[in-house]
Amino acid sequence: MTCKPRYVLFIFFYAFSMNLFGQAYKGKLLDRWNDPSLVSSTAYDNAYNEIWGYATSQNEYAIIGTTKGTHFIDVTDPENIFEAHVIEGEAQGVAIVHRDFHDHQDHLYIVCDEGQSSTLQILDLSVLPNEPTMVYNSSELLNRAHNIFIDSQSDRLYSLSHKSNTTSRAYAVFDISDPANPVQIHSANTFGPLLVGHVHDAYIFDHIGYFNCGNDGLIIADMSDLSSIEVLSYLESSDYPQSGYNHSGWPSEDGNYYFFADETHGMDLKVLDVSDKTDASIIGTFDANNPSNKSIAHNQVLKEDYLYVAYYYDGLQVYDVSDPENIQRTMYYPTSQITATNDFEGAWGVYPFLPSGIILVSDMQEGLFVIDQIGVSATSDFQIEQISIFPNPTSNQLKIELNKKKAKSLKIRDTRGQVLKVENDFNRYSDHLIIDLNFDPGFYFLQIQFEDTSYSNLKFVVE
Repeated sequence: MTCKPRYVLFIFFYAFSMNLFGQAYKGKLLDRWNDPSLVSSTAYDNAYNEIWGYATSQNEYAIIGTTKGTHFIDVTDPENIFEAHVIEGEAQGVAIVHRDFHDHQDHLYIVCDEGQSSTLQILDLSVLPNEPTMVYNSSELLNRAHNIFIDSQSDRLYSLSHKSNTTSRAYAVFDISDPANPVQIHSANTFGPLLVGHVHDAYIFDHIGYFNCGNDGLIIADMSDLSSIEVLSYLESSDYPQSGYNHSGWPSEDGNYYFFADETHGMDLKVLDVSDKTDASIIGTFDANNPSNKSIAHNQVLKEDYLYVAYYYDGLQVYDVSDPENIQRTMYYPTSQITATNDFEGAWGVYPFLPSGIILVSDMQEGLFVIDQIGVSATSDFQIEQISIFPNPTSNQLKIELNKKKAKSLKIRDTRGQVLKVENDFNRYSDHLIIDLNFDPGFYFLQIQFEDTSYSNLKFVVE
């Protein structure tokens, strides 16, 4: 008896008419959104700031911050996007520069870094496409933060450059195992013996954190025991070339490299070898192919073998980092037409993790840009193949029909792009693979590597 798949995924792969590794190509713009009625900040003339994304079983959303609040833009049809919902911030207007977002267990966490009336807002996203429900809106635990990051493996939210009504700390940590009821479990200006002025941004997964501390450099720490934090490595500005204000970064999927930016005009991006996290070392730098001493990177995220960078005046920049010692600039899109100065303008944030593969970019002055996924340009051709995965939804096992292809490896990611499972032991041709799962309910994405190509963004649901 033949088992019939409940859900078949049609996968597109692209045969390029250009050498992407020899010459970067301009990405394909699908649509844009902005709101001319929004006021701009007096500090940087920006009405827009951070970008995030979220997907339900039916819809995809861009989540963009503004001087007004948090806007949900429906990008399900990426060539016909529209504003679906607006959640107003407690603080609004010309004083607002920064908002930041992360989601966890179908809840969105929202912070702002300006305004005495700012709060931590938590939205229940499970009700989408209806308006998200506000389940928490208070300044009791958190008044302002520059950024937040969620270690999904440990149910911890990190508030960076943290401020409450009574205290100001470099960072604070909250238990969000009950997503709508955060509990503060730690706050400090130190990591072990190291004192820092503030933490600007961070990446934390399974308690291992990379903390970008501005002029105080970069700290890699094991945060498992908050009463006894272990510093694994510490890079001061004098420890690496092209240094400046240590701003943000993202590790490679295998955890052996960390790519980061110093938010200082004219400084390159860096590649840090962290295969031994107690002996981290810079192995190279790379830039936006712009010789201007005004060029400056802002935020970057990594998905599969590509690093996506919001590069202020240079717009979106995408790099193939599969070989960290020979990084190739692959794609770009100029979101900003402003002549570069010593200010901060242009592309602020980037989010490439939606199931469709589209790339969301926020520009401080121009709003939201929706760019087609890697490999799609005005001159690209494509072919179609079919792969099926089933059952979908599933509970504890996934079957993948391969059509006699030889799989080399597969990876499974969560909605934040974090790798949860890797399989490499495929040494035979087979009709299908069977993958055992032990995941929480939610959406996940499968990547399969074959000898001649790979397929990404194969979405499945765990019930």
